[in-house]
Amino acid sequence: MTHTRVLTVGTDGSRESLDAADWAAREALRRGLPLRLLHADTGERLAPPPPDVDLPGRAVLDRVALRLGYAHPALEIVARRRPAPPVAALLEAVTESETLVLGSRGFTGYSGFLVGPVALAVAARADRPVVLVRAGGLPQDERTADGGGYLPVVVGLDVTQPADEVLSYAFEAAALRGTELHALHAWTLPPLGTEVPGTGTPPGDAARRESLRRKALASALQVWRAKYPEVPVVQRLLYGQPGHHLLKASTGASLTVVGRNAGAPELGSTAHSVVHHVTSPVAVVPHT
Repeated sequence: MTHTRVLTVGTDGSRESLDAADWAAREALRRGLPLRLLHADTGERLAPPPPDVDLPGRAVLDRVALRLGYAHPALEIVARRRPAPPVAALLEAVTESETLVLGSRGFTGYSGFLVGPVALAVAARADRPVVLVRAGGLPQDERTADGGGYLPVVVGLDVTQPADEVLSYAFEAAALRGTELHALHAWTLPPLGTEVPGTGTPPGDAARRESLRRKALASALQVWRAKYPEVPVVQRLLYGQPGHHLLKASTGASLTVVGRNAGAPELGSTAHSVVHHVTSPVAVVPHT
């Protein structure tokens, strides 16, 4: 399905949705896109309300639009209300958008960040990128300590299934910010008694496996390095679980990008771990 050149953010007036709207406004300006504010209105009515009655959903949109318009006078803002449950409304909206932005709550202790069921359902089913933004995030959190530039964009890659959609989003995000792209691939040795088909590599040959992974990572990045020569790329091959390494890398990132299989009914284990625990905004990008 074709999509419109617009960036959409879901808002319900909560703190997390307001912080997501602030981030979405900055991202829309970086991308030169209009920003669409979306509020899902689930109230059931027997008849249309009079035009002069201010409804709560409309009031939410008006307040957010006024706040963002004051902070970003150059930004084109469109407010929309959809009479549908939140998940259905957001999934419909994302088909018409370049990116959908949603909020998640702040840190809740040992369990990490609280990502609500609506955000999880949308991120797992959307056919366009969905960015989850933590409540309490500030513009300066995206910048280096001296405020002179953006922190790196971090992307997690599975070199056994390279996804151009994920790399395209990550490289563009880094280019828009004028910053480095850190491309991470984490790997572990397979269980004893298994072998990677076609490699002739025994399971204990760690050096050989590491070399193959390093070459696969370089190959996956090669085309995109040529397309975005202005983006410095830091290539990182790490041993261990990808969620763990992405969590560590995200503490110094302006944005963390992960992929998900567009044909799967839910988020994969790595994406699920990342959206619940990393500290930067997270872009979940579907790929085929």
